[in-house]
Amino acid sequence: MIRSLLLIAVLVLVPVTGFAGGGETVPPPHHHWHFSGVNGTYDKAALQRGYKVYREVCASCHSMKQLSFRNLTDLGYDDSQVKAIAGEYSVVDGPNEEGKMFERPARPSDAFPSPFENDKAAAYANGGALPPDLSLIIKARHHGPDYIHAILTGYKDAPHDAHLLEGQYWNKYMPGHVIAMAPPLSDGQVAYEDGSPDTLDQYASDVVEFLTWAGDPYMETRKRTGMKAIIFLLVFAGVMYGVKRKIWSDVH
Repeated sequence: MIRSLLLIAVLVLVPVTGFAGGGETVPPPHHHWHFSGVNGTYDKAALQRGYKVYREVCASCHSMKQLSFRNLTDLGYDDSQVKAIAGEYSVVDGPNEEGKMFERPARPSDAFPSPFENDKAAAYANGGALPPDLSLIIKARHHGPDYIHAILTGYKDAPHDAHLLEGQYWNKYMPGHVIAMAPPLSDGQVAYEDGSPDTLDQYASDVVEFLTWAGDPYMETRKRTGMKAIIFLLVFAGVMYGVKRKIWSDVH
C-alpha cells in the first residue's frame, strides 16, 4: 500500500518532460499573425513568398497531396500563371491505349506532385525518417503557426552533453530537442523579387502563412459568413424583443 502511494506521488510530482531524455520542452514564442483574430485575413504577398519558399526548398522532401495547382489562384495568380507553373512539372498518367502509364506536363487540375514515388522511398532517402505531408501540418500541431516557425528557426549547436546520432540535429523547440531534418532554411537562400528581407525569420514567417492557408483556404469566407450571421442574430434578437414587449404590453 505504501509503495503504491509513493509511486503515485512520484508520477504526479515529477514533470512528464523529465522522462523524455532530452530536457524540458520549450514552448514556441508567440507571434502576431496577419490571419489571427476575428478580422484576420491572409496576406497574399506573404502567401506567394511562402509558396516560393515551399517550392524551392520544402518540396524536395515534403509533399502537399491535398493541394492542386488551380488552388494557387487564391494566392493572387491568374489562370495563365497557374497554367505556366503547372507546366513546369511532369505527372504520371494513364494507362494509355496500350495499357501503359506515361508522363505528361501537369495541368492546373492536377495535385501537387510528390517528391517520391511512395512513403518507403521517401523514408529511405531521408535516413529512415518519413517527411510528413505539409497539407494539414499547421492543424496537426498544437499552436501550429508558432510551432512550425519555432522549429524552422530553432536549430542551434548541440550542448556538450547531448549525444546525437548521425543524421540527427539539435533544435531548441523540438520535443526532446532531437530532429532528423537538417536545417532547411538560412539567410539569403531564397531570392525575393518584392524587396522583402532574404532572412531566415522572413522565410519561416512566409512559409507558415502559406501552410496555414493550405490547411484552411476558406478561412476568410468563414469569418465573413460568421460576422454576417452574428449581425443577423443581433438584429433578429432586437426585433423579437420589440415584438415581445408589444404582445405583453397590456399584461400587468
